[in-house]
Amino acid sequence: MLTSAQMRAARALLGIDQKRLAEMSGLSVPTIQRMEASDGNVRGVVESLARVVEALEAAGIELIGEGVVSNSGGRGVRLKSGPKT
Repeated sequence: MLTSAQMRAARALLGIDQKRLAEMSGLSVPTIQRMEASDGNVRGVVESLARVVEALEAAGIELIGEGVVSNSGGRGVRLKSGPKT
């Protein structure tokens, strides 16, 4: 699953805006906006979600699931579980 926070963080790491992600994934800007406005896991059409994931991965983003170890190296960020400050 992809969360809206992961989408925003991925765009930030790539230095792209919603318009560029829409172009990369072949979706509309309003679709990207709706996906990023989701609370928690991104909701929407599975095909659209897959297109976003494919576009991000093709651009060099590794999407890491909850509790999954990343072994591919590279820089990145991860939100720790537990209390937020």
